[in-house]
Amino acid sequence: MIKSRNIFLLFLLFLFLMGCKKKIERVDEERFAFGTYFKISVYSDDKTEAKKIIAKAFDEIGRIDKKYNSKVKGSLMDELNKNKIANFDDEGIMLLKEVKKAYELSDTKYDVTMTPLMNLWGFSEDVEARTTLPTDDELNSALKKVDFSKVELDGNIVRIKESGITIDTGSFLKGYAVERAKEVLKMSGVENGFVTAISSIEAIGGKGDGSPWKIGIQNPNNSSEILGVVELRNQSMGVSGDYQTYVEIDGKKYHHILDKETKYPVKDKKMVVIVNKNGLQADLYSTVFFLMPLEKVLEIANTTPDLDVLLVDENDKIYLSKDIKFQKK
Repeated sequence: MIKSRNIFLLFLLFLFLMGCKKKIERVDEERFAFGTYFKISVYSDDKTEAKKIIAKAFDEIGRIDKKYNSKVKGSLMDELNKNKIANFDDEGIMLLKEVKKAYELSDTKYDVTMTPLMNLWGFSEDVEARTTLPTDDELNSALKKVDFSKVELDGNIVRIKESGITIDTGSFLKGYAVERAKEVLKMSGVENGFVTAISSIEAIGGKGDGSPWKIGIQNPNNSSEILGVVELRNQSMGVSGDYQTYVEIDGKKYHHILDKETKYPVKDKKMVVIVNKNGLQADLYSTVFFLMPLEKVLEIANTTPDLDVLLVDENDKIYLSKDIKFQKK
């Protein structure tokens, strides 16, 4: 009788412990920064704590936006652009060194001083939309004010050695913000989560059920269709496409990724997707690789650990590096 009673009590204890076990749920938050929406998702058994952790990650995104965004008045980049000299902290110098590596890798085609050309084409909130193509004289004049080699790093002092040249952070800073948000989440104990700012993505672990995150890749020819799905687990993704930002002149679309040699949009690619382990580099290299010869891009991706690429060329042919996990629809 005593044995039966003990078994019954153990059974009740088991039911009590099962009832106390918290359910793991996905917690989502969304905020506006860098001119777009960031979304953070984490899986947690404590919704209140998850929201606090997500808030810390958004604070980090806000810090980077305020401190380094070239479009934010009073930022380090804004100060540099205005005064042509600024004292950067180590983090800011790291960012510019990564930009310099990308500049050199692309044989100077990736250039963050492209603002005069971008403005001429109408890719700025501060200029009117174009109704005619830029003339050769206009293009050549704008190009004279494009030259990242005029940016000098001397310890923590940064100089721009020629007037008219400015740095734009639009092609890399969002990826860094996503990367830093991921690190804040991980340091706070998040094992499964997700940070996205449309074309910049960070995956922590997988989904709550242990499966990898599956990211739909937009068809560059039709925004309502999915080209396929890329799987991510503890990886970063950066996407550049000819459909993301463009102007329309005489019924023809001209996208914003400009070739310094032709001064016109790149013609041989429609999309580049980077998968690696670092959000800053994923954002950077999605643009860098858009500007480079396709064969060279695949060579680099296939010989660099933890770097994968998907490319769609002008004829809609898909190219994949050897290790990317992509399933075509």
